[in-house]
Amino acid sequence: MTNKAMNSTTPKVTVIILNWNGKQDTLQCLESVKQLKYSNFEIILVDNDSTDDSVDAISEQYSDIIILNTGKNLGYAGGNNAGIRYALKRGTDFIFLLNNDAFVSEDLLHALTTGAEKLPPKSILGAKIYFYDKPNTLWFNGGRWKKETNSFEHIGYNLLDSTEFNHQIEVDYISGCALFARAESFNDIGLLDENFFLYYEETDWCYRARARGYKCVLIPEAKVWHKASSSLGADSPQVKYFLTRNKLLWAKKHLTFSARIDLHKESIKTLVNILLPPFVWINKDLPIAKRALWCFSSWVKTVKRNIQSPLNKATLRGLLDFYLGRLGECPEYIRLLRA
Repeated sequence: MTNKAMNSTTPKVTVIILNWNGKQDTLQCLESVKQLKYSNFEIILVDNDSTDDSVDAISEQYSDIIILNTGKNLGYAGGNNAGIRYALKRGTDFIFLLNNDAFVSEDLLHALTTGAEKLPPKSILGAKIYFYDKPNTLWFNGGRWKKETNSFEHIGYNLLDSTEFNHQIEVDYISGCALFARAESFNDIGLLDENFFLYYEETDWCYRARARGYKCVLIPEAKVWHKASSSLGADSPQVKYFLTRNKLLWAKKHLTFSARIDLHKESIKTLVNILLPPFVWINKDLPIAKRALWCFSSWVKTVKRNIQSPLNKATLRGLLDFYLGRLGECPEYIRLLRA
């Protein structure tokens, strides 16, 4: 089943959208995808065991799309893998992973397939992604690792789009918000690593691809608008947990020994800042004994306050779980924390 009339000369694209309790975002995303001016594509909606009646609402409004129910929350990696396996089994030329909180330009698939045809088969393509609420401001124009800061950057982040960003560029990774690749690439590279569960899985996949001779290329004519961090919130403890743990997991798989040492030093510094804040001497007019007691009491309160912070709890648990090799889904209590 395709959403437009079949055209045997047009490559088939399977659009995979993952939903987890995101009914309104997903419905709006599907409405956007339905406007694509491309003659041979299908939509697979993977639902990660939502409890907000997403599936009923989506199936009622879009009866012609394929809906897969995973039966449990498999995370970004596991949920998308379910869709990828299904797409490969059905047969397709290209697979396009699209966040459920994204909106697409109507010529998106045309731009991506045209770009793919002009590039070597071993290419992973990405779209130029804008903030949804700032439609001319870039959120992602390719990802790049910065050795000097031991972190990734979104090229063009928070900058107004301009002719500077109108060229194809090779990048270190493509965002999983809008990732386009030949179906055969997933057979060659493998699926997303489900140990990540959420965050860094597409980065890992792109680095695995590059190790096999692939290039990651940003196609500027392909445009997407993203409700950045709408599903969890940019400052949620759950996001903090996964980013903390998974950055180290990604580094373990892809960075040199010396680069990993630098990241472990950063982890130790983070632990010290949370658990051993500076001991500040104040109240100089007090006798030395009372002054020491008062300062120690204040220091203990600071330590307790640091430990009780939901974001710090998530950070500490993320570090602990990485070093103990506890991967996949986060602990239940992390999911319940609120910043």
